[in-house]
This record gives sequence, C-alpha cells and structure tokens, in this order.
Amino acid sequence: MIRLWGKPHHDQEKDLQKSESKIDELKAALGPLSGRCLLYCNDACLKRYLEARNWNVDKSKKMLEETLKWRSTYKPEEICWSEVASEGETGKVFRANFHDRDGRTVLILRPGKQNTTALDNQMRHLVYLLENAILNLPEYQEQMVWLIDFTGWSFNTSVPIKSARDTINILQNHYPERLFLAFLYSPPRIFEAFWKAVKYLLDAKTFQKVKFVYPKDKSSVELMSSYFDVENLPTDFGGKATMNYDHEEFSRLMAQDDVKSANLWGFGDKLQHASNGHSVAEVSPELPYLAPAS
Repeated sequence: MIRLWGKPHHDQEKDLQKSESKIDELKAALGPLSGRCLLYCNDACLKRYLEARNWNVDKSKKMLEETLKWRSTYKPEEICWSEVASEGETGKVFRANFHDRDGRTVLILRPGKQNTTALDNQMRHLVYLLENAILNLPEYQEQMVWLIDFTGWSFNTSVPIKSARDTINILQNHYPERLFLAFLYSPPRIFEAFWKAVKYLLDAKTFQKVKFVYPKDKSSVELMSSYFDVENLPTDFGGKATMNYDHEEFSRLMAQDDVKSANLWGFGDKLQHASNGHSVAEVSPELPYLAPAS
C-alpha cells in the first residue's frame, strides 16, 4: 500500500490517485510478467522506479527493464552466504541488529577492515547484503540506512575508483530509492581527495542522501540522535552500545536468512542446508554481536 505523509488529506488523495495511475501505466508498458520478474515488480517496486525517474513512465520502464536484465544474469537473490562469507570475516560490511528510529534496516560499513582484493567477489558480498537488508525490512518500511565507520581507513585500504563506480551504479540503477541516508562518520582529511573523485558519480538524489558526521560537531550529534536511539547506537558512531562483530554468529543468522530468501523466491526446496555448514535447525534467531555498553 502506498503511503503519503505530511500533506492535507485532499492533496494526499490526489497524489495517491496520480501515483496509482502512473503505476498502472508502467504495468501496461511492461506487459505480462511471470516468475521472479512478477514477484519483483510489485506496486511498491514500480513506485520506486517511477520516483527515481521523476514519474516519467518511459524512463522508468527503461530503467526497470535494465534491472530485470541485470537480475536475470547476476541473480542476486541466489547468492548464498557460503559464497561470500570469506569477504565478511573482518566485519567490513554487515547488517546491524538494530534499526533507526523509523524501523529502517542498518548496514554498517567499515572500509578500513578491507581483507580481500578480488573486486568481483567484493561486489557480490555487497549485493548479498543489500538483498539481505531488504529481506529484513519491516512491512511498512522500504529503505535502509548506511553507517560508514572510517576507523583505519587509508588510501591503501580504500576501494579503487572502478569499484566505487560499480557500487554506485548498482545502488542507483538497480536499487532505486532503497537508500534513505548514508552517514559518513568522522572521515579523515585525506578522504576528501577520494570524495572529490567519487561524488561526481552520484546523481543529485543520491548526493543529497550522503551526510558527513563529525563527533565534536553539535549539529552532527543532533543529526545522529534524531535518527537513532543512542542506547542502541554503537560508540563508534557516537552512541552507547559496544560493537563487537562475531563472524560465526553472523554466519548463523545469514544461514537462516538464506533459507527465508530461497522460500520467498520459490527455490527453497533446493536449499537443503544453510551456508557455512549450518543446518536450518542449528541457526540461531538472535545475535549478540552488538551488546549494550556497561
């Protein structure tokens, strides 16, 4: 169901009728769909693509068709944790066990903990976690938040420009309107040179979603507290919780989610065991990898 907030009831109804009309236009333009394409292209999905292209049906159709083509070859929904688990050993990217104040899934990125050099597998790892973040959204929420910790970051650990370009391309073109905000927490001064090269790859909408946050800046502190409960937020981002990534425990959670994802996409019967050697019965539903600070 499409929700519109912050407008008078009459305007909300007009906007809702307009958006539903555009969604119907896009459906007709796409033609009959089947299988996973049909599963993917629900009304909420069509709305995100329309929003990304300013409600231009032809441009939205082109964008969505390119995504469907990409998904048919890349098959992001079929990536299992066992295929990318080695990328996650240092906890350079993982889904937090807390949400922001509006229930959005939180991905924590720690580029200073880069542990591999194969760009293709790094990208598969990120795509896996994008899919996982979406899988774990509450029903009323469609977007995720990124928290980026620059501890240990240097030019030696920074991603190549090509990798940054590929990441931005996938996020903007194949996951439109999925990112709510990306908080860049206390980036070092030397990051500015990297940012100058990367920021021109972002479209205007994505650029507006990037927020630089500095722990000694009052407005930054207020910004973080407006979006997060400081009791749940790790100290690495100005909160009061302790962030201890446990790869084994996180792998158990991903094993459970692999089963959930397979069932969602219709190939659950092919998944006899979850990744990393854990059977479904062994998977633990809750993880203590973020514990309250004492």
